[in-house]
Amino acid sequence: MTTIARLFDDARDRLAGLPREAMGELVEPRRLWGLRRAPRVVARGEAWHLGVLLIGEDFVAATGEIVRSREEARRGFAAESQRERAALQAAVFRGGFREGVPVHLGWRMLDVAAVEAGGTSGPVAVVEGVPSVRWSPGAGFAPLARYLDERIVLLADPPRGA
Repeated sequence: MTTIARLFDDARDRLAGLPREAMGELVEPRRLWGLRRAPRVVARGEAWHLGVLLIGEDFVAATGEIVRSREEARRGFAAESQRERAALQAAVFRGGFREGVPVHLGWRMLDVAAVEAGGTSGPVAVVEGVPSVRWSPGAGFAPLARYLDERIVLLADPPRGA
């Protein structure tokens, strides 16, 4: 049986040279002279984005939310969710990310060793002896090796217009 760690190591070898995406963390700055300062997103590394997984040089994480950096501007919003999204985009921009750059927030590190021992970590588990991934919360599990193969091909040669 191929170990999960070996599958991810093989994926890293195949991903070398392909573009990575930024990972960040939302930080609420300390008050300065009693005044609240605007939150910002701090860079926490880079990883290859393969669907529900983020694969870094020495880690694997489950994706969270992807936000594009956008300079803050006064806008009218039809919904509170739009206002919250714009505030998050502005926090990414304040963190020093160029406008338009996608940044992953709310990601969760996976415990590959726990999965190898028969447990589950994020969307990765061993199902009937096969390393597997759940690509959607409502979906079933798919073999991890096949999932990684498909996602690496898509990252290396994205469909036109993607």
